[in-house]
Formats: sequence, C-alpha cells, structure tokens
Amino acid sequence: MKDYLNCLRSLIKIIIKPVIIIVFTSLLLPAQQNSGTDTLIVADTETFQMQKSPWGAVGRSAVIPGWGQFYNEDYLHIPVIWGLLGWFGYQWVLNNDNYKIYRDSFIKTGDLSDQSLRYSYRDQRDKFAIYFVITYLLNLVDAYVGAHMFDFSVEEDYISHAPRLKIFYRF
Repeated sequence: MKDYLNCLRSLIKIIIKPVIIIVFTSLLLPAQQNSGTDTLIVADTETFQMQKSPWGAVGRSAVIPGWGQFYNEDYLHIPVIWGLLGWFGYQWVLNNDNYKIYRDSFIKTGDLSDQSLRYSYRDQRDKFAIYFVITYLLNLVDAYVGAHMFDFSVEEDYISHAPRLKIFYRF
C-alpha cells in the first residue's frame, strides 16, 4: 500500500500539478494584447475574425475530453479520444488490481516469482498512467489546433480539378 501511495504522490507531483499550472496560467495570461476578439489585420481596410476561440476549445476539452472537438465540429475525433482514454484507464485499473494481488501474495509467501510479477504489473500500470496523461494533453492540443484551423478550407476547383486554398475575410 505504501508503494502505491508513493507512486500516486510522485505521479501527482511530476505530471498532474504541472499540467494544471500550465493550463490555468495559459488561460489567464494572454500571449498578446488585443481588443477582446482574435483578429488578424491583413491590410489597412480588411480584418479577419476567427469564428472559434482556440482557448475556449482548450478550456472545454480540459473540463470534458472531446468537448472542444465538439465545439470545433470535429466529431470524428471524439470517439477516438474517448476510446483511447477508456482503454488506457481500463488497462491501468487491470494492472493495478494485478499488482495488488501479487503484492499481497509476495508478502504472504515471499516467493520471488510473485515479486517479479508485482514489479512487472507496477511498471505496466505506471506506463498506462503516462499514456493516459499524454492522450489527455494531445486532446487539448487537438482542440486548440482544430479551433485555429476551423476557418481554413481547401476545396477543389471544379474546372481544373486542382485543390485551391479558400480563406474567409469579412469586411
């Protein structure tokens, strides 16, 4: 039980606290000062205004993974994110249960094979915790990039059948 608590404490110190600090400080501190909306000045008379807020998408995905993708209308990303998070969470629970079984068995019998299995399941459990956190962070990155790329479109020219770049400008 002490090994599990020590591992959990170190996991919180190493991974979860910095992630929370980075997410909240990036939400509170803007990268540049603007007038309240995301605008890109193309010329003196033209401005481009984004339809989706990148940090709004990140905040939504931070609360519920996949919500930022729903906001960005990237509906096919949601089952992939939920599937990966569910699979990694399931594997973490499975390996943690096996770790506890072999830990208790090693304490009772002192068998070295139980000890090696205990270490193996603990290592696997820790790997799946890292995979889970990486998937969560990639969910946030995907929401951010999806919001930035929402207005970007490449369509096919119907005459020449070549792709063309279409950028929306609003006057």
